[in-house]
Amino acid sequence: MRITDVSANAYEIPVQLPLLDSTEDTAVVFATVETADGVVGYGETGYLNPRATADFINNEIAEEIVGMDPRETNRIWDTLYEKYNPRSQTGVWSTAVSAVDIALWDIKGKHYGEPVWRLLGGARSEVPAYVTFGFADYDIEQLRTAAENLVDNGAERLKMVVAATESATPRTDADRVRAVREAAGDDVELMIDANYGYSLPEALELSNRIEDQHIAWFEEPVYGNDVDLLSTLRERTRIPIAAGQNEGHAFRHRDLIEGGAVDISHPNVAFVGGFTEARRVAGIAKANNVRVANGGGWPFQNMHLQGGVSNGCRVEFHVPVWEANKRLYESLPEPEGGTVSLPERPGLGLHPDEEALESLDTLD
Repeated sequence: MRITDVSANAYEIPVQLPLLDSTEDTAVVFATVETADGVVGYGETGYLNPRATADFINNEIAEEIVGMDPRETNRIWDTLYEKYNPRSQTGVWSTAVSAVDIALWDIKGKHYGEPVWRLLGGARSEVPAYVTFGFADYDIEQLRTAAENLVDNGAERLKMVVAATESATPRTDADRVRAVREAAGDDVELMIDANYGYSLPEALELSNRIEDQHIAWFEEPVYGNDVDLLSTLRERTRIPIAAGQNEGHAFRHRDLIEGGAVDISHPNVAFVGGFTEARRVAGIAKANNVRVANGGGWPFQNMHLQGGVSNGCRVEFHVPVWEANKRLYESLPEPEGGTVSLPERPGLGLHPDEEALESLDTLD
């Protein structure tokens, strides 16, 4: 079995958010790996630097791995690491390799006739799901309405952003968190995400203000995922700390885990280096009795990691990414209540909608 072609396109997909008139553009890099046997794999990444990521796949990675065996994911990963990333930088290298590695695992699953989650270990066929819904553009009443609507439709776990605007403060964010808790009820699991937005004092103040709100985790609360700041915050709050969705190498997750900075590790297969690197992170976490969860979106890829490894615990249905993916594929698994059932179809179980892809404008 040999790789014959590797290609990628970058798209900016407009997504309509509930309760808002405006749309939000979601950047997606869609990678395709073809083989001489006719088996084709599909992978994704997105967010930052989509043009550069697609260009790196098309003009560097493709030339290097055409002719290699797509089933040999460790060999290909190490080849790309030694050739293009000998000093362990992240950024475009990690996102591009993530998309290609996901496609390789898709091929591997199709070749062996098994879903990726089973190849990764097959720990569970259903994964608890949560919905990221609480965006900065919502006022408090919209937050309440959005939370109520999701709970009425069966959602059991919700996540909202904090530190999301220049005017946000721990006090105003605490008001927003309390409003969502009141609207959602005590039985709903509630997470918050600062996306690196707070200083340590601000993150600690917010934690103190909402400790009685039963927060499942505070995600990426402080600047730069600084290990010392995170570990200090973790020592001073009862709210569990989660981080890592944008970290591009296993050793960064090791530093977070072994540095006492996180209660939940967040390797995202679309950014960490695909399934190949993500399962290394899961192994480090398991050795330290730490759970892994999906943060940063891309549920239809990350659900396989969360179902495959024994310490997987959550998959994120982030509304913009979730909706963007609905434009790319013919059909997708959807969460029912608080759970998503993993596909039994080989590989990722995803079928691209060719007409939809052709209708989308690429980023040049």
